[in-house]
Amino acid sequence: MSFTTAILQWFGENGRVLPWRETRDPYAIWLSEVILQQTRIPQGMPYWERFMRRWPTVRALAEATEDEVLREWQGLGYYSRARHLHDAARQIEAMGGFPHTLEGIRALKGVGDYTAAAIGSIAFGLPVAVVDGNVYRVLSRHFGISTPINTHEGKKEFTALAQSLLPADRASDFNQAMMDFGALQCTPQSPRCEQCPLVETCVASREDKVSQLPVKERKLKVKECHLNYIYIRYKGQTAIHRRPAGDIWQGLYEPLQSERVPSGARLLRQHVKHVLTHRVLYADFYVWEPADEPALPDDYFWIREADIDQYGIPRLVELLLEELWKE
Repeated sequence: MSFTTAILQWFGENGRVLPWRETRDPYAIWLSEVILQQTRIPQGMPYWERFMRRWPTVRALAEATEDEVLREWQGLGYYSRARHLHDAARQIEAMGGFPHTLEGIRALKGVGDYTAAAIGSIAFGLPVAVVDGNVYRVLSRHFGISTPINTHEGKKEFTALAQSLLPADRASDFNQAMMDFGALQCTPQSPRCEQCPLVETCVASREDKVSQLPVKERKLKVKECHLNYIYIRYKGQTAIHRRPAGDIWQGLYEPLQSERVPSGARLLRQHVKHVLTHRVLYADFYVWEPADEPALPDDYFWIREADIDQYGIPRLVELLLEELWKE
């Protein structure tokens, strides 16, 4: 039995039942792909369902404000995904509809090669292979490929291999089969090799290299940053500002961030760790209840404390508020 036949047969018996697989609506499929870029399915599915209820079409999403989209996205992290999603919805509306070609899909804001291939093959049946972490893992182990997957050479090699295995008339099934096989069978840790339909032809299994593949080049050094958040309370109000363009939390809101802690501020929680892609943040949380109204930096403004839920905030600020509500 060929690799492709075995994968498709396995998928027919073990494929996951997911709501975005019950439609060919490119908007629903695109939304699922964007949400799941950095998010596991159990965490991401409620967000997909809420977005589809609130904005069931591209037009509805395009007509939303950025603040509304960021607020609905809150808790998923990697907020550039939400901003790109919103921008791309407006792109699609300007085009007069969802693009049907791989090049057109790839031109959407925030859409890379993988996402374009997934949308194109699943929504429109385009014969193009997807290559994500699951696909890299399955192919590198089965064919014994040690080329680092996070290099230009690796991406080129694995993309060509995946494309050569793709049955043109079943691109959608094959791509989803590869995703599921990597997520459920050929997992990063403790893969189910004993029950694998490909074990007899798997190089990694035969040569005892399962734990060594796929190969990645050493990552960039992660930087550490330390910051203070000061939550100001004054006559039922608190002060926030909107993060400027150009950073990971662009468009989100946060309380006062300052190297200098005001006299009288009390420490709420110390050294809260928050991990980002290439940075680890350590934050100290303070609450400050001044007797007189303090002067705010130019880009800060007062809101009612009761209204803070109306603003999209980073997860780190959400942790601060959770500590605050415990009191």
